[in-house]
Amino acid sequence: MKSILKLSLIAILLLLPVQAFAGHFDISETDSGSMQLSSFFDLRDRESFVQVTNTGSIPATLHIQVFNVDQDCNENNFYDEYTGNDTHNYNLRNILRNDGNPSGVVLPENAYGIVVITSVLGVGLDSVPLIPANEVLIGNFRILDNNGYEYRTNSAGYDEDQPQQGNDSFTFNFNSEAGVTLSDIINITLDDVGSDSVEVVADPVNQWVAFDVNIFDLNEVAFSCRNVIFACIDQDNPRLEELLEVVGDASVASFEYGINNAVPHSKGGELLCPGNVISEGFVNMQTINDDESSTFGFVGLNNGNGRGSMDAWLSENLEVPTQSP
Repeated sequence: MKSILKLSLIAILLLLPVQAFAGHFDISETDSGSMQLSSFFDLRDRESFVQVTNTGSIPATLHIQVFNVDQDCNENNFYDEYTGNDTHNYNLRNILRNDGNPSGVVLPENAYGIVVITSVLGVGLDSVPLIPANEVLIGNFRILDNNGYEYRTNSAGYDEDQPQQGNDSFTFNFNSEAGVTLSDIINITLDDVGSDSVEVVADPVNQWVAFDVNIFDLNEVAFSCRNVIFACIDQDNPRLEELLEVVGDASVASFEYGINNAVPHSKGGELLCPGNVISEGFVNMQTINDDESSTFGFVGLNNGNGRGSMDAWLSENLEVPTQSP
């Protein structure tokens, strides 16, 4: 049954008009509310904004965690207070609290990585997880590139009530409409997500997922790529070799990738499928190994000038619940 469903989804994907920059399955919508939101940010010749709304009628305390990939994925964090039906937009270049005061978090010039916002009870050492029923947060993030294009999408949400499932196959499509030439394939890999903890963990060696990657052209012809690892790590991290040894299923690990030589990474990073030059089709990634972490994926495509689009896919590995669209 799973194979039939997977083939049906691929067939539907290929029948869609090739107009949008990016497509996905398992959209992580947060319109219905969540107790935890995960977003991508990037300050490398870009500006980044994360907006969050407390849709509840009573005040809420939020724990904001910021992980910088470029600094061994170290965590910066603070607590913020929201009134009922309150909205705040965090500028990652100058992070202020909801009341306008400094947050205490100052990121380096070229920081990039993850923002996780969790609704909690209490502050600091007195903080405890919030009851799952109080899923009141909705949010989105925007990334403005200095070259003129923009990425914007909903933050990934967490749904405590979703039935348990283990999704091990992920697919997104891409094309050259509007002159698409560059890509940003992001995967946020976390542990301790949901209401069991007041904070998530994003250690570059202990939270990871490995994929077998294949690219299909518009005629459904498959091109085998390499195995890759997604983790909160970059190529300059001194722990890279340790991660590769721990996983053992791939020779490359990164927080972000480009698709192939036809649509390389926006920042010159590693490719999912080096040597491949397919400019239209879809990428399928099969999980081959993981450490039981939760993964939240984002697919960005742009033309290096004035057009960009970002979309999202969400999966919880093994028996961690996933949020439906």
